[in-house]
Amino acid sequence: MIVFDLAAVALGLLAAGYLLVALIAPEKF
Repeated sequence: MIVFDLAAVALGLLAAGYLLVALIAPEKF
């Protein structure tokens, strides 16, 4: 289902962005 695929992509991007920020600026956590 397309909606499920879009949700999976959104979660993937959110997780990738969170990990990227955690790696670049760990002092904010």
